[in-house]
Amino acid sequence: MTVSIVTQTSVRPERSEDFARWQGETSHLVSGFPGFVEQRLMPPNPPLQVDWVILQRFHTMEDAQRWLASPERQNRIEGAADFLVGRDDVHIVRDDDGGLKPAPVSAVISTRVKPGREAEYRAWERRIAAAQSKAPGLQGYRFEPAVPGVQDDYVAILRFDNQANLQAWLDSPVRHRLVEEAAPLTEEFHARIGTGFEQWFRDESIGSGRLSVWKMDFIVLLLLYPIVFLWGVWIGTPILQDRLHLPWAVNLFLGNIFSVALTGFGVPWVANRMGWWMFPRGNALRANLLGAGLIVAIYALSIWIFWKFF
Repeated sequence: MTVSIVTQTSVRPERSEDFARWQGETSHLVSGFPGFVEQRLMPPNPPLQVDWVILQRFHTMEDAQRWLASPERQNRIEGAADFLVGRDDVHIVRDDDGGLKPAPVSAVISTRVKPGREAEYRAWERRIAAAQSKAPGLQGYRFEPAVPGVQDDYVAILRFDNQANLQAWLDSPVRHRLVEEAAPLTEEFHARIGTGFEQWFRDESIGSGRLSVWKMDFIVLLLLYPIVFLWGVWIGTPILQDRLHLPWAVNLFLGNIFSVALTGFGVPWVANRMGWWMFPRGNALRANLLGAGLIVAIYALSIWIFWKFF
């Protein structure tokens, strides 16, 4: 049975390419480390996954611990400090025979338990595991106790078939009641979860932890308007309607599928290049006005081009 180090980290949108290069160099370094088996790197895939996730497998717990404490790893981490925001989550889990198997949607929840309350917390964990086993869409549940000297937190990994079922369980009254019961037993509770458009833009360096809705709407509309327009001009009207004579309801539905898919792909790309506006530092008012003015100007240019040439 192998051991995996699971690292979840948030990267500044404007530094994602730098982080990818840094991670490539780190992957080459760890590949020659004693006991290393394999590494899997999962870049963000909004809106379901907003963090970079790195899975590093080792033959034994001792091998994984040596890598975590090694000077080589510490030097690499110091070199990435400027790329990252918020806190990293680093957990060690014992793999099944086939290694760690991520599902389409996962949540990693870590808990710091008060000294002397460990037995009560383990009893509580059995109760919440029994309750969530009935949750629709659950594909797997892993619970990892704290490892003295290595990992102070208890770690739960929930795997669901889709975001809606995961969020339904996280928001359920049953789970909220159980979490409240555990409050006297715990010192700290931390989860890597998120919902909706906001996952495309999350930046934990913001004090409120939330982004203004109007900025999210501006970016989405910036992509959605030309996609919908061009679909209608090039495909929807001439092919689906005039040539294939599809009903309008079917034509619209197919257009929505295409628009949502392309918008989901394009929004993170645009947001990465608008980081100075999405998360302004320094003169926030100036950055907000410049960013909004730029996007409004692109709106106007798009309308003029489509009006004059289509």
